[in-house]
Amino acid sequence: MGACSNEELSQPPVPDYSNTRLSKHVHDNVHGNIYLDPLSLKFIDTEQFQRLRDLKQLGAAHMVYPGAVHTRFEHSLGVYWLAGEAVQLIKKHQGLELGVDNFDIQTVKLAGLLHDVGHGPFSHLFQSEFLPLVMNGTEWSHEQMSTKMVDHIVDKHHIDVDSEMMRKVKEMILASSGSGQKNDAGEKRFLYDIVANGRNGVDVDKFDYIVRDSRACGLGFNFEFQRLMETMQVMGDEICYPAKEYLTVQKLFATRADLYRTVYVHPKVKAIELMIVDALVEANDYLQISSFIEDPSEYWKLDDSIIKTIETAPNQQLREARNLIRRIRTRNLYQFCNEYAVPRDKIENFKDVTARDIVCSQKNGGVLLKEEDVAVSNVRIDLTHGMHNPLERIKFFKDYESEENFVIPDDRISHLLPTCFQDKIVRVYAKKPELVGAISEAFENFQFKTYGIKVQVHATPEKKKRRM
Repeated sequence: MGACSNEELSQPPVPDYSNTRLSKHVHDNVHGNIYLDPLSLKFIDTEQFQRLRDLKQLGAAHMVYPGAVHTRFEHSLGVYWLAGEAVQLIKKHQGLELGVDNFDIQTVKLAGLLHDVGHGPFSHLFQSEFLPLVMNGTEWSHEQMSTKMVDHIVDKHHIDVDSEMMRKVKEMILASSGSGQKNDAGEKRFLYDIVANGRNGVDVDKFDYIVRDSRACGLGFNFEFQRLMETMQVMGDEICYPAKEYLTVQKLFATRADLYRTVYVHPKVKAIELMIVDALVEANDYLQISSFIEDPSEYWKLDDSIIKTIETAPNQQLREARNLIRRIRTRNLYQFCNEYAVPRDKIENFKDVTARDIVCSQKNGGVLLKEEDVAVSNVRIDLTHGMHNPLERIKFFKDYESEENFVIPDDRISHLLPTCFQDKIVRVYAKKPELVGAISEAFENFQFKTYGIKVQVHATPEKKKRRM
């Protein structure tokens, strides 16, 4: 059915799957029983969606946190379930007022289910670190690939689904990426903020992965997303929250930042990821890994098992990549030398530090360093919106009788909350343990040259410098 600006004329009847007896159920370790409706099962029971079982949600983090072996598959089921719960709550409290119907519920649930179907191997490493090294200037994103995979699944498996529904599903997937099209007037813009919220970052995708990742890693982070879901209200075509819950919203972003610091960019996790990137780059010419992104019918074959492919292949062309994987297996990792947090007044104009910067800071004498001896990780941790306070984008309301929403200004919130909303951390690694001392010294020289002082907290331990 073609796109229509007046959706009342074009929406076909959609079955009401609120009766769970019509659905298949699975037991999730985070949300309990999840009920899968018949249309969603048609997507789930495809090789393209089942591929998500072979993509670990946290990439290489399981090498540091052994319990972090959960996958994109269960995360996608979790987002599907929470997306359905959220839109059902909106329908329950404001359904008549907003015109929320079964078509909307099914669309939002499918968007939650399929939002990561185009994700690459090893979490965000594939998109953010590998592809830029082998494809200069590429603007590829897993969100765009997800929309292509959705079309491919529908066509390949002849799924009978309304084309207007799928158009909206794809727009909802792209909503937070900056590449989504602006919705036509009257398209219930608030529905596009449930799965991937490009307006303010509060969405069920975060609700699921924050709880799921914390539990898998055995961390005590405690964020109660249920409170936000139960108290939300649509006002002015936007999902808003009671003003008294602003600290709960703040905790969402703070918990996410804690997960980044503790798990996602843990120094050892980053060391392993740097090695995986180097292995993929080494193997790319022979295996043509980057070419998979051009065609959904080939892309679905790419998952975390690419590492096993490299590791077990006898080909001489993969020898360097194979050696890197073997080093990871035997825990002969790139050695963390040191790090520093970029001074607050330098963050805005900060330029990424490169291996060349470190090598060029080496003083005469001793070991002569080369760029290929050094690995640099420029880490950014923020509260979702860079240097800006995330609360600036959240709309609140006084009570359920009020008709106005508002933003809470900085001078009206708790003075215990942060006034700086982004960290940038520069970490340097030695690819060979015997170079830790020389690289650490060059790193200190770089800090002196750049800032006039050593901004790292402490010197690299002598024991680590002597390690061979």
